[in-house]
Amino acid sequence: MVKHLLWQRASASQRLAAGFLSRFLLCRRNLATETSLLRSPPYTKFLNNLEHVRHVLGPQRALTLAEKILYAHLDSPEESLLSDTNHGRDIRGRANLKLKPDRVAMQDASAQMALLQFMTCELPSTAVPASIHCDHMIVGEHGADTDLPASIQGNKEVFDFLESAAKRYGIEFWPPGAGIIHQTVLENYAAPGLMMLGTDSHTPNGGGLGAIAIGVGGADAVDALVDAPWELKAPQILGVRLEGRLNEWTAPKDIILNLAGKLTVRGGTGFVIEYHGPGVETLSCTGMATICNMGAEVGATTSIFPFSSRMIPYLDATNRSAIAHAAARIAASGPRSLLQADSEAEYDRLVTIDLSTLEPHINGPFTPDLSVPLSAFADAVRENQWPETFAAGLIGSCTNSSYEDMTRAEDLVKQASAAGLRPQADFFITPGSEQIRATLDRDQTLSTFSAAGGTVLANACGPCIGQWKRTDGIQKGADNAILTSYNRNFPARNDGNRRTMNFLASPEIVTAMSYTGRTTFNPITDTITAPSGELFQFRPPQGSDLPREGFVTGNPDFQPSAPVPDPSCEVIISPTSSRLARLEPFTPFPPDDLTSLRVLYKVKGQCTTDTISAAGPWLKYKGHLPNISANTLIGAVNAATGETNVAYDEAGRPYTIPDLAAKWKAEGIEWLVVAEDNYGEGSAREHAALQPRYLGGRLIVAKSFARIHETNLKKQGVVPLTFENREDYDRIDACDKVDTVGLYDVLSSGGQGQVRLRVSKRQNNEMIEIPVKHSLSKDQCGFILAGSALNLLAKRGR
Repeated sequence: MVKHLLWQRASASQRLAAGFLSRFLLCRRNLATETSLLRSPPYTKFLNNLEHVRHVLGPQRALTLAEKILYAHLDSPEESLLSDTNHGRDIRGRANLKLKPDRVAMQDASAQMALLQFMTCELPSTAVPASIHCDHMIVGEHGADTDLPASIQGNKEVFDFLESAAKRYGIEFWPPGAGIIHQTVLENYAAPGLMMLGTDSHTPNGGGLGAIAIGVGGADAVDALVDAPWELKAPQILGVRLEGRLNEWTAPKDIILNLAGKLTVRGGTGFVIEYHGPGVETLSCTGMATICNMGAEVGATTSIFPFSSRMIPYLDATNRSAIAHAAARIAASGPRSLLQADSEAEYDRLVTIDLSTLEPHINGPFTPDLSVPLSAFADAVRENQWPETFAAGLIGSCTNSSYEDMTRAEDLVKQASAAGLRPQADFFITPGSEQIRATLDRDQTLSTFSAAGGTVLANACGPCIGQWKRTDGIQKGADNAILTSYNRNFPARNDGNRRTMNFLASPEIVTAMSYTGRTTFNPITDTITAPSGELFQFRPPQGSDLPREGFVTGNPDFQPSAPVPDPSCEVIISPTSSRLARLEPFTPFPPDDLTSLRVLYKVKGQCTTDTISAAGPWLKYKGHLPNISANTLIGAVNAATGETNVAYDEAGRPYTIPDLAAKWKAEGIEWLVVAEDNYGEGSAREHAALQPRYLGGRLIVAKSFARIHETNLKKQGVVPLTFENREDYDRIDACDKVDTVGLYDVLSSGGQGQVRLRVSKRQNNEMIEIPVKHSLSKDQCGFILAGSALNLLAKRGR
């Protein structure tokens, strides 16, 4: 890690020379080793698999792009496509697809638990290529030069564990400072037709390069790492037809901001969003990635674009010309090729967006689907009494940190600087990767930002995921606003303050508005009084989607380790660590229905994975399940009292939620949680399932679930159930006692049968029955009976 610090002090010329040398050496190494082969999709295999799928379903069956890529990765097409699907006629929403992904990517916060689980399987290496990206645990405060060294030192124990595990099992390790996982994946691994899993909800970013990239929890990733089929309910397909061309101020970000407003945070649940139409060819590769990235905000399984001519120069620029040429040949074979939808393919739902008439949008606060056109935003601010000033503008993140994003923002900064203007809000810039940072440094983009008063943060997530140490004097609980080019804006998401209102917009809009610090400013129509007294108005921003002189690799120490297993390498875990702890297996399901469960908490309103397992300062405990469990559900609102993180036992004594859960666990009392819609929306945060399980949770009963979280619960042995009648949410309360009726039979029969809850009311001992629904597959029933999916995988590994 010391080498990273020395690099920060090197002169620009030294860094530039080293960058050219490292790129040259890296290219030679890639050509001479197996690494480049591991990054090239096996297209012959995909094509043969797709041909077999067409034989199974009938050669005339029209398939969408997403279906082609998914079905080409089936472990057994006959089993997945013909079981309980009316002989293959009703696959979408019914079939359980057993898939064999090509690759796994893990970010440092979630990789800890994924690797701890993988280690229990006692295998010598991963079954598929995998990578670890250290991006989540780096705090944004003063700037990269000070923040990165401090974060490396503060997280040394975790980074050493990840690096040693990567070396032992042959996983590519991208050290802290190398970049954000999704930008790094786009630059190195994503490819047309590829299927990959990532332990982060914004993994669909890879869809910008035509990949099926799906965000999952760590236990799902372990499926792929140990060569077990990964199961997915066959998604429905939402087609989004793009027509026209974006105007001068509108960015790809505005497409997904607009779509989020149409669909809401639940509208994409159970769907893959598949973009198509003539507008696709007008979008840059990184612009398409931005759109796919934020598909997570509407609950979509993933999002994908068909192969586009705009992908070729991006693949060429990132040293993957062979992939570009192979994909182009496949796409040229006709409309029934692997990399585009069949011309007769049908979508379950279709949305059309005219890019020519689309205007910039701003979404928020507190939810990414509250979408307002820029022209109406000032009125919305006043009508809703949102703050008319904002404290900070932040651009970058995994969603918007491409060269195109940064150079378009740079153009606006140059315009304002020429007029003598400086930002009136704090202005932060986050490059998405070392490659982006080094290239922007060479092209003097970063110096433009710095000269204008901007703070360039490390190549990491930082403020986007709660790793922001604010220095502007905003107190916790104080209403304030920020503008960001991020993807998610739930309460307390960025700085731990539930009253910080994060408004999402494109980097261009965030940058321009930062020059007034006013949420009511419209940079397209409004003017600013310059120091000269003249009125200044922004011209539409201009930028380049790719650098004219190519990308610079940057710091050679930020390159990944070789993917070669070393069984002699010891995985570093201190037995006295407060941040890492080896896992103990969960107990199996009892040989009967569950009895005398107690309702720990009845949640009111939105309950995200941030609510269930907060990030920010808690990230340091991601590898220590007992310690991080102390934050379980601390953001949840009590439906009976309106209090946050206040639970009452049967005697009416108040506790924090995790304290009451721990007390009941010590007393041998198992429990359940009752919740409303879209329980577990947001990040693919496996801990939101692990922690309740560790503390004695057995059931979550909700009006509906977010896809990733529902799967995570099943993998950890927690049963997710939904109310058959939504109104029954009102009939069950905290501290009621609950027995399951029929659940054990459902589990024993592989998912067949019905479940009811027999509820004994705490107040008067009245007995009521509540019918509930489940979505348990045969394999998922096996997970729960065994205690967790990991218990089965570990047994198989041994």
